[in-house]
Amino acid sequence: MRSGVELVPTNDQPQTGKDYSSDQEVRWCPGCGDYAVLKAVQGFLPDLGLRRENIVFVSGIGCSSRFPYYLDTYGMHSIHGRAPSIATGIATAREDLSVWVVTGDGDALSIGGNHLIHALRRNVNMTILLFNNRIYGLTKGQYSPTSEPGKVTKSTPMGSVDHPFNPVSLALGAEASFVARTIDSDRKHLTSVLSAAAAHRGTSLVEIYQNCPIFNDGAFDAIKGNDTKADAIIPLVHGEQVRFGTPGEDGRGSKVVVRDHVTGGVKVALAADVEESAVLVHDAHAADPSTAFAISRLTAADYLHQAPIGIFRAVERPTYDDQARAQVTTARQDAPGAPADQLAALIGSGDTWTVV
Repeated sequence: MRSGVELVPTNDQPQTGKDYSSDQEVRWCPGCGDYAVLKAVQGFLPDLGLRRENIVFVSGIGCSSRFPYYLDTYGMHSIHGRAPSIATGIATAREDLSVWVVTGDGDALSIGGNHLIHALRRNVNMTILLFNNRIYGLTKGQYSPTSEPGKVTKSTPMGSVDHPFNPVSLALGAEASFVARTIDSDRKHLTSVLSAAAAHRGTSLVEIYQNCPIFNDGAFDAIKGNDTKADAIIPLVHGEQVRFGTPGEDGRGSKVVVRDHVTGGVKVALAADVEESAVLVHDAHAADPSTAFAISRLTAADYLHQAPIGIFRAVERPTYDDQARAQVTTARQDAPGAPADQLAALIGSGDTWTVV
């Protein structure tokens, strides 16, 4: 685990999802994808092997931000868009905590965009779950930073003219050390991604496609439908070729991802049209995020017919909170001819005043 302190449950009995379920009534709209994510998280948390008091969930504002109420851990329903900053303080001050952020596409990418990208570039020890339903749900259906162009909502009756964010591309551009995407309704895939994200030392960002049945129902039908998902989902598995699609009667329907030597990125091609050796092998551990970024650009702007799903990037690099704590420790160490506590001496140096 990412904490430097070994933590175990307070008793010898295995924990279950019920141990992480609070006594609060869960209040989301019927059919909301948040229910599926909550159940997956509650079922996954016992696998961390931590005391509940060593886990903290921080949220901002929005439907997803009710999460801390429904988990029997420490938690904070904080300020709109500022959850990553508050979580940074917690993670830096308390190495013994497993710190999680729960946010939505509006909360994280609009008012909170600046806080998100700086948490990612600093590589603070936290796991960020970004629920993307491509709409403002709590405030009743305005378009969000991830809504597709032309989106007709209460705030855009003639259609949105905004160009949407691709959260995965944004995270990779900020050089996040762990970036993944999963789906609320795929419990197995969601749990496996959560496990990898929690084990990663540094900032992990997991975008979760999540359906809003009231204000944006069916936004991800192609990715979820049994008849369409094989052609819509581009599965990413480290060390494996990137292949997807269902072969048609002529056997030419199967697709692959290959290098695009014209643009320098990647593109989708029919498997029958390319050599086996040309098929891209996914490398989530590549130090250079360029290829992962190129793969993220295969996400269709309307989200209706194509999206890569899986772990895009998982690399190791120094973390902000580990380095900050190391500096504080160094400043407090004895040095020849220096005060016993150099940090205290620094703070007390120069002009000081005593207020009486």
